[in-house]
Amino acid sequence: MNDEIRRCRGDAGQIGGIEVLPFGFLVFIAGTLLLANVWGVIDAKLATTSAAREAARAFVEGDDLSAATAEAEFRANETLAAYGRSGDRASVSTPVLPNGFTRCGRVTITVSYDVPALVVPFIGGFGDLAPVESTYTELIDPFRDGLPGPASC
Repeated sequence: MNDEIRRCRGDAGQIGGIEVLPFGFLVFIAGTLLLANVWGVIDAKLATTSAAREAARAFVEGDDLSAATAEAEFRANETLAAYGRSGDRASVSTPVLPNGFTRCGRVTITVSYDVPALVVPFIGGFGDLAPVESTYTELIDPFRDGLPGPASC
């Protein structure tokens, strides 16, 4: 019985390592934030890809250049808003058509969105912004009415 009492007293046999638990917790939190940010970038890429596709489709269905540009920007912003990514971080490029708004004109629209380096839920984003960009190309329908030029595509 004396041996049992002696064994419970003193620090003989103690092993260090409890001080590593806070460090492990911090590594866990940092890893979780990194994975959440990676998912945010992937989600932003999906949103910009859909927005560029919808903007290009809306542009080629427009009646003239100004109406098509306005409709493309509206559709891109509407798509980004549906993904929860609206605001001043998004930008839509206006396509340049060297031959004008004619049949078989190739339209390329680029949508970009700036993703913050760190996003904290309910607070917002912090850090430098990383641009996520998607481009989509569409041809103006060669058989539609009301457009000048031959169908040469």
